[in-house]
Amino acid sequence: MADKLRLGINIDHVATVRNARGGATPDPVRAALLAEAAGADGITAHLREDRRHIRDADMADIAAAIKIPLNFEMAATAEMQRIALATRPHAVCLVPERREERTTEGGLDVLGQEAYLRDYITPLREAGARVSLFIAADSAQIEAAARIGAPVIEIHTGAYCEAHDAGDFAKRDAELARIRAMAEFADALGLEVHAGHGLNFDSVGPIAAIAFIRELNIGHFLMGEAIFIGLDAAIAEMRRQMDIARA
Repeated sequence: MADKLRLGINIDHVATVRNARGGATPDPVRAALLAEAAGADGITAHLREDRRHIRDADMADIAAAIKIPLNFEMAATAEMQRIALATRPHAVCLVPERREERTTEGGLDVLGQEAYLRDYITPLREAGARVSLFIAADSAQIEAAARIGAPVIEIHTGAYCEAHDAGDFAKRDAELARIRAMAEFADALGLEVHAGHGLNFDSVGPIAAIAFIRELNIGHFLMGEAIFIGLDAAIAEMRRQMDIARA
């Protein structure tokens, strides 16, 4: 278990706003540097197949600009593997990806593609990247992640957050209990546990209080909140909520 809970900031949706109009602003590299200055422990960016937000040049520019770790989110494709090996990020997080989805839906099916993923992550690990798998809080998927040699999992918190936001507190509490149990299970297998997806100021506390979780990755909510209070203030408040819960 870890005492300090790290906060990774996902900057994808700065690029979403830029791409809606075209041009160069707002600049995701500037957002990454602002997040770094505000105390982020890492920067996450997802280079999707359709390049709907982050683009290839953004990944290279962010990697060159920041001094904190870069977490490269990507689908497990040959194209993305080539780009990740060229970018050499601190971490690579493999996520499921479908063109028609608005955002990542559900976790990666590690169990169903165990042999493929074992071979896929080998060159990434040999290049020095910490490989993380974005998966559901499910024991079979966690065991598969451990078997293929992934050192890190990131638990998908979307169902918990959706239930919380909808006021379905019975479902929320059941999801929270499952996440807590599976974080402990993964930790016992020697996996480092991260979590994220849909977290906001109201929902982050119970997740942050799970001592087996070492890092949260949060993006969309903070980018939206930054419109109203600024990115540094949004990050500071998220950190405050995390610290209160961890204490």
